[in-house]
Amino acid sequence: LTRREPASRTKILTAIVALEYGRLEEGVTVSRRAASVRTGSVLGLRAGEKLTLENLLKAALIMSANDSTVAIAEHVAGTEETFVKMMNAKALVLGATRTRFANTNGYHHPQHYSCAWDLAMITRYALQDPVFNRLVATRRATVEFYASDRREEISNTNRLLLSGAYPGVDGVKTGSTPRAGNCLIASATRGGRRLIAVVLCSADRYRDAAALLDYGFLEVQRVSLCRAGGEALAVPVARGAAAAVRAVAAGDLEVDLARDQLGQVRREVRLFSPLAAPVRAGQKVGEMVYYLGDSELGRVDLVAAESVPLRGLGRFLPVK
Repeated sequence: LTRREPASRTKILTAIVALEYGRLEEGVTVSRRAASVRTGSVLGLRAGEKLTLENLLKAALIMSANDSTVAIAEHVAGTEETFVKMMNAKALVLGATRTRFANTNGYHHPQHYSCAWDLAMITRYALQDPVFNRLVATRRATVEFYASDRREEISNTNRLLLSGAYPGVDGVKTGSTPRAGNCLIASATRGGRRLIAVVLCSADRYRDAAALLDYGFLEVQRVSLCRAGGEALAVPVARGAAAAVRAVAAGDLEVDLARDQLGQVRREVRLFSPLAAPVRAGQKVGEMVYYLGDSELGRVDLVAAESVPLRGLGRFLPVK
């Protein structure tokens, strides 16, 4: 949760906002401001050139072009400043509360920061978009311009992906600045499981990312904490034809845990009290919350397994 500079991993959220508020086929005319960006990796945009939003996203996500993100922002929001406000709002919605952006490409700024956890959450959300998913898994592509013979062949900056050296690798984004160091968010899929590794300020980001992914695939496993209909508990019922009702889990709960964490999971049962008749079958009567240390893993509703009518005359009335 330590605050770090996100560098070009910023472009992940830039792409999210662009994909949600723009259309891939829209034509974008490059402004003088976008064309003036010349620091770091750039596509070399020229003022007045026109290309589609999809081509600009290719450049931003595959070759990490800093000028393309400014052109994207101005097209979608009118100004980069307005677009950055949209980015910060989206980050908050995603729960990235330790993140703040000041630009679209990751240049150093005192108010531009994130942390490994937030970057992982943002990336997990972004990978749900099929276009984003496709672009970050692309090794090489061609950026094309309107009414021009200009074509730019680009390669992915993620060497782990470009080389294919790590089995199952399918994204995501590099980032490098003097202050942030060499960083990488990598993803890989094996056996139907996709994992995300976030590496910050590393002496060997590709080796470190591979080691993190190896740990995840080898040591982390899918664990069932409860199943629907299980975990029967007796819940007292006031004024009921029966003194108690069975409470069962309303659904399944599965989580990913490392082997050495399995014995550290604890469960907290929270029952509604007092529970009074009549009680309907399927009525929520409490919940079970599972924790690993102080972190919540998940929760499941507890529901009544059967109906309990009122005592006396009430027991002859149906429970609706």
